[in-house]
Formats: sequence, structure tokens, C-alpha cells
Amino acid sequence: MLEGVVEPVTKSASAMPPFSADSRRLSTQAFEELFLSSYPRLVALVRRMLGDSGRAEEIANEAFLKLHNTVLPPSVRTNVGGWLYRTAINLAIDDLRARNRHTPLAEEASRAISARQQPEDGLQVLLRTETQERVRLVLSKLKTEWSQILMLRASGYSYKEIAAHLDIPATSVGTLLIRAEAGFEKFYLQLFGEKDLEVL
Repeated sequence: MLEGVVEPVTKSASAMPPFSADSRRLSTQAFEELFLSSYPRLVALVRRMLGDSGRAEEIANEAFLKLHNTVLPPSVRTNVGGWLYRTAINLAIDDLRARNRHTPLAEEASRAISARQQPEDGLQVLLRTETQERVRLVLSKLKTEWSQILMLRASGYSYKEIAAHLDIPATSVGTLLIRAEAGFEKFYLQLFGEKDLEVL
């Protein structure tokens, strides 16, 4: 579906970032370290979901801003990175859903303009772009949890890492992935009526 585009995942230096004196917010140093270690991967993940680098950066910044302004509950303090990824993915899904409400005419005009600006291998680029748009549309229609797990898995995360980011038991990841993949295939077939082996 979206494999082979992401670099391997690296672990951050500390498992639990230190909190400030009031013990409810990340300290400035911990926030900066988390930003420097997570921002590029977070932007890459959101960019793959949206297909728009600028919007991906905006959403990643918005997720970090929410982290900075939010008083984290005790249950989240042990997995701040997971909270951050879930927040960014949810913001990206909301963006996809908002996009799908726009008029098809504007999207068609945009595609026509971009198709004229493609290199000579335009057919392959057009097919790839259409497939990416279809995948994004289907992801926006799925349950949020399913979209999250599919994106994390397609980004190269292990079951253990997915479980940590989504705060679910590691033993549930396989089952949830199967359900999410089945749901993805069902929506894809409902929306497009054909089975594209490259996507499914």
C-alpha cells in the first residue's frame, strides 16, 4: 500500500521525558529534545498521509503546539511520543476529511493543471497520483484507529512500536491490523469498484 518510502525508525534517547517542576508539562529542555528527535519523522508520516509537504509541516507544528499547551494526564506522561503521534495523525485525518468536502470541480481543475506540468512519463505519474488520492480518500473514511494503525505500519513501525504509540496491548496489534486492512479493502472496493493489486 504505502511501503518502502520511509527510513527505519530510531528510538529516542529517553523512554520518559522529564517534566517541569509542576510535573504536568514537559520541561523546556525535554520539549526541545523531543522536537529535534521527532519532528522530521512526524512530518514525513503526515506528508505521506496528505501528499503536501507544507501542510504536513503545519500539522506537525500544530501537534507540537498542542503538546506544549496541554496539561498531560498522568497516564500519558510515560508515552509522550505516542500522544504526539496520535495527535498528529488525528489532525492529518481531520485535514483529509475537510479536503473531501471541497468541490470536485476545484480538485479536477487542480489535477488538470498538474497533469500538464508532468514530465514525459506522465501516465505513470498520473496513475501513481490517482492511486495516492484514492488511498487518502479511503483513509479519511476509515475509523481513526484503523487509519492510525495502517499509517504507522506502512511507515515501518514494528508491532511493539505501534502498540506504544497507540497505547494498546502489543498482542492486539495484529488483530487490529487485519481488521483495518479488511476495512480499507471494503471501503476501497465500495468507492472505486475495482481491486487494484498495487494498493490492496
